[in-house]
Amino acid sequence: MEKRSNWVPIESDLDEKYAKELEVAVKAVHVACLLCQKVQENLIFNGNEDVQAKDDNSPVTIADWSVQATVSWILSEAFGPENVSIVAEEDISALSKPTAANLLSSIVTTVNNSLSTAATFNIQPPPTPLNPTQVLESISRCNSTGGPTGRFWVLDPVDGTLGFVRGDQYAIALALIENGQVVLGVLGCPNYPVNKEWLNYQNGYRRMVSRLSKSGLGSWDGKGCVLYAEKGSKKAWMQPLVNGDEGFVWPNSARRVTVSSIDNPVLATFCEPVEKANSSHSFTQGLAHSVGLRNEPLRVYSMVKYAAIARGDAEIFMKFARAGYKEKIWDHAAGVVIIEEAGGVVTDAGGRRLDFSKGMYLQGLDRGIIACAGASLHEKIMRAVDASWNSSSL
Repeated sequence: MEKRSNWVPIESDLDEKYAKELEVAVKAVHVACLLCQKVQENLIFNGNEDVQAKDDNSPVTIADWSVQATVSWILSEAFGPENVSIVAEEDISALSKPTAANLLSSIVTTVNNSLSTAATFNIQPPPTPLNPTQVLESISRCNSTGGPTGRFWVLDPVDGTLGFVRGDQYAIALALIENGQVVLGVLGCPNYPVNKEWLNYQNGYRRMVSRLSKSGLGSWDGKGCVLYAEKGSKKAWMQPLVNGDEGFVWPNSARRVTVSSIDNPVLATFCEPVEKANSSHSFTQGLAHSVGLRNEPLRVYSMVKYAAIARGDAEIFMKFARAGYKEKIWDHAAGVVIIEEAGGVVTDAGGRRLDFSKGMYLQGLDRGIIACAGASLHEKIMRAVDASWNSSSL
């Protein structure tokens, strides 16, 4: 397994236009990753009493609200609240109820504990701990609805909350959109192992961590990373998460990542969502067979699928949701720009680039989303979709 010492410092050649935005975003996502690691550890060993259900019955935890408050506060401190507009997944409606006092208290404590570590990343912490009103203000500041003009951030505080509460894969995703175009993306993957073989454990992370912790071994070296890219740079980068009292160095301690060079479907690995409700496994299985894919699908939660392709650990991501499902921009923005700058291709099933200029949702998608390591595989998948679509039940 690769050791931390193999992470070779790089010289930055980032575009000065977005240099500050990218630096602040990477640091904010690092802080959020450390926050989530602590919350997930508590969930694994102490139970899921802090898991709530939203109106659509999807889960939300104190990590979702705490990350949103933390990232919102960091961005606002860096650029001024009047200059920061954020589209994000969570709101404060559930936290404003009288019965939510204990939940809100836990979130406030989590946010303040997280911001107290910000100095590790050369971020000035609040002079005094944030009070509940300030935390709620930070969360509710993320009320932008996006659109075709201006600048706004897109945040998914915990992408893959179901994986998160199950002790499995999840991601923190932050992107900057300017006049409808994603100009930079940052993807934090706290449980993404250096050795890609660990991705195949299929919901075994909870059991594995339990064994490691009880044996006193701790987690394996190099667990967790942050990927980032700036549009047009033709480069994508990955940094290991800092641990303990390690100092964070920017922009060093990163390495370039590129998509896989595999273009033979027989050798390719494809990713798809874990939950059948989010994508048709039967349709993607049929597509895989028709194009000659023989490897077992890599089913992982969240935008870790995008990270797997950008890192070269998989070659194809296919998602075909059932009729009526609306894709949210925060589920894709950061991952798309990272794959593209790493050398990959992301479009809808008709070959059109994803449109992030229509508000909170990806409007006008042609059937589904296809991300590939190269144009050759991408073209083969699209041809297979065309040939199979009329016989599908989607």
